[in-house]
Amino acid sequence: MHIEKIQSPADLRALDNDQLLELCEEIREFLVDAVSRTGGHLGSNLGAVELTIAVHRIFESPRDVIVWDTGHQAYVHKIVTGRADEFDTLRQRHGLSGYPNPAESEHDLLENSHASASLSWASGLATGFDLTDHRHRRVVAVIGDGSMTGGMAFEALNNLGHYGQRAVIILNDNGRSY
Repeated sequence: MHIEKIQSPADLRALDNDQLLELCEEIREFLVDAVSRTGGHLGSNLGAVELTIAVHRIFESPRDVIVWDTGHQAYVHKIVTGRADEFDTLRQRHGLSGYPNPAESEHDLLENSHASASLSWASGLATGFDLTDHRHRRVVAVIGDGSMTGGMAFEALNNLGHYGQRAVIILNDNGRSY
């Protein structure tokens, strides 16, 4: 398996389990190498490799919107959406952003980097999809245990539940919330 063969999330769906495991290992090695040269957020991305692969195999980005609570954990998302060849410019002037960036890819609907905001975005997007008859689209919010301590996350959960909004919430609980 070679990372450069993955140009879109659809490519992941053609891989068997052994190939997926091999790809995950290759992505980890790639991230360590790339981030050691350009700087960036390594730990959060190494911890989200399988999660990101699973999300992209199950949901159909860009039709389904994936919102990363802390945008700096989206490097694997960038790789599986065809941007691996740009990683030598990660966080460099005129290079690949360290966060989701709509100017880079149709898979990045939002430019975000602040913890606890993903559920509010999910609530707003779900409402928008319902109001504009785009109920076939899904909203997926990936939020970490640390971000769940923010009041904004709880407010969004209240709204999602109260209004019966359709959103998938994935809690990445690595036990490191402070």
